[in-house]
Amino acid sequence: MAHRVLITGASGYLGGDLLARLPGSNLHSYEKLYALVRTDAQADAVKKYGAEPLKFAVNNQAEVHDAIVKNGITIVFFLINALKKDSQVMFINALAEVRKATGKDVHFLHTSGAKIFSGLAGAPTDGPLLDTRPDLYEVQKEQKDPFGYMQEAVETNNAIIELAEAMGVKAYIFAPCIVYGKSEGFGNPISKQTVAIVKAAKAAGGVYSPNKQRPTWPVCHISDNSTLYIRILRGILAGEDIGSGKSGYFLASPGSVAWDDIYAAMAEALARRGVIGNATVEKATDTYLEKMAAGIGCPKEMVVVQLGGSCTFTPEHGAKIGWKAQYRPEHILEAADEEVDLILANL
Repeated sequence: MAHRVLITGASGYLGGDLLARLPGSNLHSYEKLYALVRTDAQADAVKKYGAEPLKFAVNNQAEVHDAIVKNGITIVFFLINALKKDSQVMFINALAEVRKATGKDVHFLHTSGAKIFSGLAGAPTDGPLLDTRPDLYEVQKEQKDPFGYMQEAVETNNAIIELAEAMGVKAYIFAPCIVYGKSEGFGNPISKQTVAIVKAAKAAGGVYSPNKQRPTWPVCHISDNSTLYIRILRGILAGEDIGSGKSGYFLASPGSVAWDDIYAAMAEALARRGVIGNATVEKATDTYLEKMAAGIGCPKEMVVVQLGGSCTFTPEHGAKIGWKAQYRPEHILEAADEEVDLILANL
């Protein structure tokens, strides 16, 4: 069954890398590849990767409907908004119409985030939270965000699963974590999470931990993040039962590392370049939290949400469908120098 695939977020960090890696991934079983763009320059860029550009407003039901239905798109990889569900609902409704008209299976992959499965969003952290856990949907239904920042994102995951099931659309929740490394795409080359550490350090004059204990967080090199996207797409195109709906959660990660180790590696790299005075990592006092907050543009209370917290979300699903990361979790520490250079060059 020939599929037509749409990738959104092609100018972003994750979407750009995914699109750039598709031509070399030997995926020949789709009929056509589309990429959502906003400008003529982006349209020219995506053509270099074999994608046909589509320009439409993702928050306009009529435009989303026409883009999906008139082009016969059956697979959407959504990489542009993890927090709100409005656009995703429009895409799922349009895909359902394609299914009704053609009889083809239709698929919607939503890019969420590990933070939405962390203690910062009310997820349990007293043990591993497997992405294959049979009741993970129910766990998310019970989550209450203690900060009030990510509750809508949690509810977005749930709403996508519920609506897709009701409309006969196969849904997947893809959760990136701390992603690092240079994007191979044409747009944004740098991550958000590691950038926040650098911005906070520059503003505070040093690296300070907002965590009260020594929590860990899953990590992933961007190339491995993209290969999991591609493995999922390959499975969909081949008609494999890779798990969808309430069994369709995927954490892109080879494992976790401690925030303190990430802070220490970044601090050493920043100190060597004279960005901060020394590589010592200390607990953040209120004074330094204020400075860090100013550096990353958030309230003081939200600093830990931007560059801290505990996440025991644990990857298993990717390995079960044959995905294997190239880089170990500890590679993020070894790559700190390169990451800092990349960030400083692009701030």
